[in-house]
Amino acid sequence: MLPKLDVPIYEVKLISTGKPIRFRPFLVREQKLFLMAAESEDPKETVNVIRQVLKNCILDEIDIDGLPTFDLEYIFMHMRARSVEEVVDLQYKCNNTVKNDKDEDVRCNGTVGFQFNLLEIEPTKHAEHTNQIKLTENLGVCLRYPTFEMVKKYEDMDENEVLSHILVDCIDYIFDKEQIYYAKDSKFKCPKCNYEEEITIKGMQNFFA
Repeated sequence: MLPKLDVPIYEVKLISTGKPIRFRPFLVREQKLFLMAAESEDPKETVNVIRQVLKNCILDEIDIDGLPTFDLEYIFMHMRARSVEEVVDLQYKCNNTVKNDKDEDVRCNGTVGFQFNLLEIEPTKHAEHTNQIKLTENLGVCLRYPTFEMVKKYEDMDENEVLSHILVDCIDYIFDKEQIYYAKDSKFKCPKCNYEEEITIKGMQNFFA
């Protein structure tokens, strides 16, 4: 039997729920996955690698695909800090408009180097934050956060398609004064020909038709 490799275990709290999640640093095999993704220059491959590394390194039972994207980014940021280096070097390019020698407006493009510590980044949440949006006095929508699963589904869509699908997929339920209307599958049976099929009640259009 091969000896068990001892690695340090760290903890980070999910932004969405405050639940602590344990993880280990990247190992050589994960580093190789990142190199392969970088060489492929394929955004889909990068997303798949990040998903696989998160699954490999998170030690608690958790649905990666169902987590909000900001939770995944926060976990990955901490994982990177613990695996590579806490302090990262970045370059910022100035976007100010200045005059050139011909008195023309051009972008400055001056660069400034700076450092920051990944572990010092703290998420902020507004005290009045809510996932419920009132459309009228009596009607509202409860939203859920975009997830990794949604991101993968939108990979081959253009920007306009992504926006419309996100708006629909992020609706958890619609509510009024008397009832909550959840997105759900229902059986439909035609009273004329007795044809049956499963239909999905989802999105605002089903409630305003």
